[in-house]
Amino acid sequence: MQRVLRSAAYLVLPLLLTVGAPRAWSQEIVHGADSVFVAPTIKVVWVVQKGPNEEASFVLLRIVNSAGRYRRVRLDGVDPFSKNRKVLVSARPLPTSIDLTVPRSSFAEYPSCEIQLYHDDESHQSPSLTVYYMGVPDTTPEFATAHDAQAYLAKMVGK
Repeated sequence: MQRVLRSAAYLVLPLLLTVGAPRAWSQEIVHGADSVFVAPTIKVVWVVQKGPNEEASFVLLRIVNSAGRYRRVRLDGVDPFSKNRKVLVSARPLPTSIDLTVPRSSFAEYPSCEIQLYHDDESHQSPSLTVYYMGVPDTTPEFATAHDAQAYLAKMVGK
């Protein structure tokens, strides 16, 4: 009987720990994949603004809070092998739309990217939604001028 109770405890304990952590249930993790990501509550558009060299080239992400559901956004770079992380853009308020700019060279050391979206103003809480990418999407267009990059972002957000 004691053996059965011990076995049951091993099965029930993980369930109790999960039930006791409501934030873990509310966090959603989604793979972004393409340079245009559209979900019911959020839209993400990527573009590269090329400079004369790699150090002067930037990745721009326009994030549209289409349902007004999120209050803050943060962008992390992740090394997929070591799992080391680096904050690329610190947590900041997320209005209806925001542009985040990151040097393209940042993706050499931290190729994976996580866009973390928070329902509340407390960025130390777990994000409500994480949209992750395994690098700059292959479908990301590159433009030589800021004007062309901004025009593309505006066009894609309007769709």
